[in-house]
Amino acid sequence: MSTTDRMTRLLALVPYLSARPDGVALAEAARDFGVTERQVRSDLELLWMCGLPGYGPGDLIDVAFEGDRVRVTFSAGMVRPLRLTTDEAVALVVALRTLLELPGLAERDAVSHALAKVSAAAGDAADRVSPVAVSVDAREENLAVVRDALERGRALHLHYYVPTRDERTERTVDPMRLLLVDGRSYLEAWCRRAEGVRLFRLDRLDDVAVLDEAAAPPPQATGRNVDNGVYQPAPDAPAVRLRLDRSARWVAEYYPTEDVTPVDDPPGGLAVTVRTGDLAWARRLVATLGGGAVVDEPAEIGAQVAAEARAALARYGVTPGRDG
Repeated sequence: MSTTDRMTRLLALVPYLSARPDGVALAEAARDFGVTERQVRSDLELLWMCGLPGYGPGDLIDVAFEGDRVRVTFSAGMVRPLRLTTDEAVALVVALRTLLELPGLAERDAVSHALAKVSAAAGDAADRVSPVAVSVDAREENLAVVRDALERGRALHLHYYVPTRDERTERTVDPMRLLLVDGRSYLEAWCRRAEGVRLFRLDRLDDVAVLDEAAAPPPQATGRNVDNGVYQPAPDAPAVRLRLDRSARWVAEYYPTEDVTPVDDPPGGLAVTVRTGDLAWARRLVATLGGGAVVDEPAEIGAQVAAEARAALARYGVTPGRDG
């Protein structure tokens, strides 16, 4: 299920429940939204963490479960119609016009329709948007070069930054298509160096150049299904089992996870499984969570993170306590 589908459902759930003050059966809600009861319950648990700025008691959306029924007890204003200020409307018009210029936009008609509605609502203010110009940066230059290669059926030579290894690589690729996923532009291409289909983020491309040779992806080069996002680990990839505290629950939403289960230790936490072929990435993720995650499996990742933390403290002359 895509992030877009879930966001659309989350935005609709509160008005849906508010229109049924006596509550609704989970099975009925699941049927109306075309998902499982488990998914509806997961959505409602996420809504508990959403609300008004301040995010304290009285600010967050609240729902009540009564047997197999659920009702909303505080909507945090999500049932009120959206009112845009002039500045917000103008900013949205600029964003929508910029979005229409992006390649690979699947919902172009929907964006055009939204732009027309926002422009009409903004009135005279929308007419002042036309002089606004978006500055040309490296990503737009890369985009122009990549689009040229695709239109002419030419191969590309590029330098690409690989963040997981913190290195820049040089390679020749056969472009296949441009994609827009989660707000980022990607080139999907057959990489001759890796001998496989790869996705390259345009903002990580350096010195990209069109070659004077035809692009020739081999027959086995097939496009990747990105409906559920770019990051889709293989089913047989190593499993990393984590326990997340409240501050790190976002990991379960940001990355594809399995076996997501609420736990009491830490209070309000989640136990999740993340699959990745790059255990170094998992080690860095745990380190960046700053104590917000405990590694249950594999144990060596937790030990490595602890050792690296102690080494970092030692460089600053700090000696961790017995439990550090």
